[in-house]
Amino acid sequence: KGLVSSSPAGPFFRLSFFMPVLCFLLPIVILVQAASFSFTKEPKSQDALHGRSAMLRCEVNDPRGVVYSWNHNGETVTNSERRFLEGGNLKFTAIDRTLDSGNFQCFASKNSTGEESHTGEASFNIKWLESGPVSLKSPETEAEIQSSTQVVLRCNIDGHPRPTNRWHKDGTLLSEKSHKINNKDRTLTLPSASPDDNGVYYCCAKNAAGHVCSNDNFTLNIIDKSFPQPVVKPEDLVVMRNEEALFHCQFTAEPLPTVEWYHENEPVANKSRYYTLTQFANGSLLITQVKQRNTGLYKCVARGPHGPPVSLEASLRIAEIEDMMPKQSRVFTADSLERVACRAPHGLPEPEVWWEHEGQRVPAEGRVHQDGLDLIFSPTRGEDSGTYTCFAQNKAGQKKQELTVTVATKPEWIQKPVDSQLEEGRAGYLHCHARATPEPQVTWYRNMQPISTEDVRFKLFSNGTLRINNVEVYDGHLYSCESKTEAGKLSAQARVYVLERLKFTPTPQAYQCLELNKEGHLQCSAKGRQTPTIRWIKTDGSDIPAWVEQKGGMLHFSTVTRADAGNYTCLASNSQQGEIRAVVQLTVAVYVAFKLKPENTTVYQGHTAVLHCQATGDPPPFIQWKKKDKFLEEKAPYKMIQTIGLSVGAAVAYIIIVLGLMFYCKQRRNAKRVQKGQDGDEQEVECLNGDVQQNGHTTAEIQEEVALTNMAASGINKRHSSHDKLHFPRNNLHTITTLGKGEFGEVLLAKAKAAEDEEETVVLVKSLQARDEQMQLDFRRECDMFAKLSHANIARLLGICREVEPHYMIMEYTDMGDLKQYLRVSKSKDEKVKVQPLSTKQKVSVCLQVARGMEHLSNQRFVHKDLAARNCLISSKRQIKVSALGLSKDVYNRLCFLSKVIPLRWLPSEAVFEDDFSTKTDVWSFGVLMWEVFSFGELPYAELADDKVLEALQEGKLKLSPPPGCPSRVFKLMVRCWAASPKDRLSFSDISAALSDLPSESKV
Repeated sequence: KGLVSSSPAGPFFRLSFFMPVLCFLLPIVILVQAASFSFTKEPKSQDALHGRSAMLRCEVNDPRGVVYSWNHNGETVTNSERRFLEGGNLKFTAIDRTLDSGNFQCFASKNSTGEESHTGEASFNIKWLESGPVSLKSPETEAEIQSSTQVVLRCNIDGHPRPTNRWHKDGTLLSEKSHKINNKDRTLTLPSASPDDNGVYYCCAKNAAGHVCSNDNFTLNIIDKSFPQPVVKPEDLVVMRNEEALFHCQFTAEPLPTVEWYHENEPVANKSRYYTLTQFANGSLLITQVKQRNTGLYKCVARGPHGPPVSLEASLRIAEIEDMMPKQSRVFTADSLERVACRAPHGLPEPEVWWEHEGQRVPAEGRVHQDGLDLIFSPTRGEDSGTYTCFAQNKAGQKKQELTVTVATKPEWIQKPVDSQLEEGRAGYLHCHARATPEPQVTWYRNMQPISTEDVRFKLFSNGTLRINNVEVYDGHLYSCESKTEAGKLSAQARVYVLERLKFTPTPQAYQCLELNKEGHLQCSAKGRQTPTIRWIKTDGSDIPAWVEQKGGMLHFSTVTRADAGNYTCLASNSQQGEIRAVVQLTVAVYVAFKLKPENTTVYQGHTAVLHCQATGDPPPFIQWKKKDKFLEEKAPYKMIQTIGLSVGAAVAYIIIVLGLMFYCKQRRNAKRVQKGQDGDEQEVECLNGDVQQNGHTTAEIQEEVALTNMAASGINKRHSSHDKLHFPRNNLHTITTLGKGEFGEVLLAKAKAAEDEEETVVLVKSLQARDEQMQLDFRRECDMFAKLSHANIARLLGICREVEPHYMIMEYTDMGDLKQYLRVSKSKDEKVKVQPLSTKQKVSVCLQVARGMEHLSNQRFVHKDLAARNCLISSKRQIKVSALGLSKDVYNRLCFLSKVIPLRWLPSEAVFEDDFSTKTDVWSFGVLMWEVFSFGELPYAELADDKVLEALQEGKLKLSPPPGCPSRVFKLMVRCWAASPKDRLSFSDISAALSDLPSESKV
């Protein structure tokens, strides 16, 4: 402001003042604008190979807003698949020596400022090599080529840089020293061509771009009339055996050449005595009655005055054709694309092959057609079913192969299975009939388990009918059938309701005895479709005395008298099924009682010993003596009268032996006690005395161990029975079905109701139907034993019915049945099966529960003797209970038992061969049970017959392989249970501890 106000010429002054400054700054601004971007990479001229990739680079230092373009020979480059912009670079996928020749220039512009710049020009030095033919340069035509004429050949291979050429004749390289080769003109000159120069000429060239040979060669063929030239060439022949073969061969030359035939390089003239052949003057060769020895390669050789011999070859073979494959059958689904190949047989000559259907050739086009050797269905239809034949034919004959095609259709119901009421004891039928092509395969299922054709209880007919040969109560289940072809399947299900026959449950024993002057009962129970009426009558028609009361099928004698003896008939009847009868012969007797019992007697050796024994009873009892469990016969040195004399020499000897053993054991026990005391170990006595230890238990303990199957506990007679506390009313027991037969009698599945306000519970009922005193004693002992046991993993004794015969033992049962059946069902892959397979943790939990139950059992000095998956129960909550079903005719009998006595596949050798049972034998069985659990109920040693199992067990070679998926720690535990020596086997306490350390399902 000061400057402007101080001078009247202010604006001019200001302009004059700033003009030099503006002149100085303006070039700087322009310079800054011009330098806003610059090229960092510019295209450079470079070598390139024709057909290979290349790139011209173009980049600026600040690419923001920069647009690139390229010019080629002054024209803008447009993108194509072969040449396109990649950023600022120009990329070539395949350089073309024609299209890419010339100069390229890169342009860069920035639209925001309008700036534009370009690079210098660049070009490709394209190297290439292109094949071409060998041409005749001189003379002009091949017809002008004569003998002694100069022949010039040119190689038309070109390239950049100029390639070097090499010439070849019949595959042999021609050297420049011996041939006139001009690399500049790319020519080969033959100064005076002759027939010796005949052959195929070609050239090869190479440069930096590669190496190629001529794509069309030149054949030089100078004809010299003195050289033999073929006129008729022999052809390969295929003839039938014993037919004639005629080869034709003619040559021309001046003078005429000589012609000679060779067979396998030997003149045929030398073989004329072996062959029936004729060589004609015109060169033809005739062979009559061709044999196998005549076959092979024949040569016709012509020789003239000049030049090498000319040879022509032909072969002679005998016609033949192989047999084709046998018949085959194929089943296709409708509306599918199918291709069937016909394997052509080997033959001479090559056989012609074609397909026929119903006597007509299959056409080459259409829905069903022949494609080469294949038969095509595009697509299949129901009417395509039938027989197709593939024929192969040549001079040797004709062969064929038949193909039976069946176009499968989905099954359609004719008769579905329906819910049926089948009568017990008779044959029952379920029908599953469907129509389809081919005949559908029918599979039946019972409770979602397939019914095997080997199951003798059923008969499967080819039409789909299932026959239950003899309907039982437990056949009342859900049955389903599946009818299936390749095209689809049908399934249906039906429930069978069994109409029970009128029958006794169980049948009263034919011979029964009641004690005189005591209270007694005759029991009779029956079942039927309707609840039957049960009453007793005397078989002879007389009336039953008034003091004998009938109630609910029970004939009650308040006081048994002699007059009550006789035959009684139980009548059971209903309105639908009529009446059934059972006769019981009742005997009234006075039970046997000893009047005089034998006493211990000491006598001198060789003297007579008298033992007294007297008994009373009605009828009079028969008295017998036993010695060492054997009945004595009435002969010397024994005499049986009412008082019996015995020689006691053997007894004295036995006593001496026992005393000697006791003395010996005492000395050994003392010695061991001293040794153990010195070692600081716990004392262990191995003697046959009261304190003897066998398999880790004292003899006293072993004597108290009792098998669940026998339940013979030492000293049990000294304990008072608890049967009265466990009494259960028989009327509150309702039989569901019979499971099988046990050692005491029938084993039943029943519903029990303890009180009116309680729900019914499914229980297991073991009946005592045997009259044998020992069996009755064993039954009572088993009841007492189960009453004593109390553990969460052992089946409980729920009650006893013994007011009338047969006596019942009521045991705890579970909703899922026995463990073996559960394992088998869970293994099934059938989607209909709702039982989930056990996981590894759940399997360990199952084994742990069994081990805990057996630990309690062994602590009570009991031996199971038949521990297996079939004798364990499992609930829906996967709780396990050790039981003793004791079935000898159960569903596993044919798989598990060598006989009705021992479960061979679950026992060690000492139990089988020495009848030596202990807790250690139960440990062995437990190891097999673990194997069952992890193999989903498979039969141990299933690949071996019983006799082979017995043999391997005796030799100590019986071994089980690890089940699939079984943890190694679990299998090692099994192996320790199967130690050969009982002493080396674990105890159940050790097993429980080992299994507790493994991961298991804690909720069980």
